[in-house]
Amino acid sequence: MAGIYIHIPFCKQACFYCDFHFSTSLKKKDELISCLIKEIEIRKEELQNETIETIYFGGGTPSLLTIDEIQSIIDTVYANYKVTGEPEITLEANPDDLSSDQIIQLSKSPINRLSIGVQSFFEEDLKSMNRAHNTNEAKNCLSMATRHFDNITVDLIYGIPNMTNARWKENLQILFDFGISHISSYALTVEPNTALDSFIAKGKYPPLDEELAKQHFEILVEETQKQGFIHYEISNFGKPDYFSKHNTSYWQGKKYIGVGPSAHSFNRTHRSWNVANNAKYIKSLQENKLPNEIEKLSINDQFNEYIMTGLRTIWGVSLSKIESEFGIDFKSQLLNGAEKFIQEGLLVVTLSDFDENQNGIEKLKTTKKGKFLADGLASELFRI
Repeated sequence: MAGIYIHIPFCKQACFYCDFHFSTSLKKKDELISCLIKEIEIRKEELQNETIETIYFGGGTPSLLTIDEIQSIIDTVYANYKVTGEPEITLEANPDDLSSDQIIQLSKSPINRLSIGVQSFFEEDLKSMNRAHNTNEAKNCLSMATRHFDNITVDLIYGIPNMTNARWKENLQILFDFGISHISSYALTVEPNTALDSFIAKGKYPPLDEELAKQHFEILVEETQKQGFIHYEISNFGKPDYFSKHNTSYWQGKKYIGVGPSAHSFNRTHRSWNVANNAKYIKSLQENKLPNEIEKLSINDQFNEYIMTGLRTIWGVSLSKIESEFGIDFKSQLLNGAEKFIQEGLLVVTLSDFDENQNGIEKLKTTKKGKFLADGLASELFRI
């Protein structure tokens, strides 16, 4: 099984914290969509022996596309790849784009999952991040979307300066009241060369507080658990049967291709990425050239990739997989490096799942105490 990610590099306006590739000019949208379709066609050989189980429209803001544009891209995938009978097809969307008519049209299209970027239900927070929507638009959008879509995930941001724990709890409760079955939630971070980075440097925006973010994360874990969500990846919480199949494929090391400017691809042994420039992307595809760079992953790179993704999830890192795919030396080094974190109660070796002989599989996992530190713990265990 494999997935296809489609990057739509357009936004109405720039959020202050965002460092993803996008343009606020839609002048080249028609040309770019034609080139997306061409790239999908050109790259079909890369997944010729795979079945596509997920298609994901990310961005940018994919909800800026018309229904016909979305359909033409999906039709191209079906015409060039083997697609499973019931694929998960996700569209990222902003509340201000999802009018009642748009939601109804989307519900009649092949899109069967919406990822809605709410971020916060409070005007003060939305304005501080330069979001294009307001509180009422977020609530009205969810009210309509939940009538027409069963599978919806909502993005929320925590660790926003001046957001009290009480306000963060209220954000979560509003979402729970809509009956949403999946939440993706991330700490506000300062990426280099973003507007937020500049504002903080000039004293125009409060510096971020890691302790506040940690408190919000602990509240998030506790409150979602009360509502029956499973914390299956460090930033993702889903009710049973509502985990993101597409993102889970990333964490489980499945193959995927990324189509569009700045999109990344992975086939277990190589990683590639497209140029992060709309004009250069269009020019290259119009000349029937793929605008990408390719990196061959060393054995250490592949090991580090598995450690990073594994520790972020409930599935953890399989010690038997480490030994069989990388060798006993890798397993020994991993366990030696993990020992101090096990003693500190941040990591644990546990028996979970079963092999074909019904023997328990040893997994290295983060503890409840270690979840917030998962990325840092992984980097300490990397093989250089």
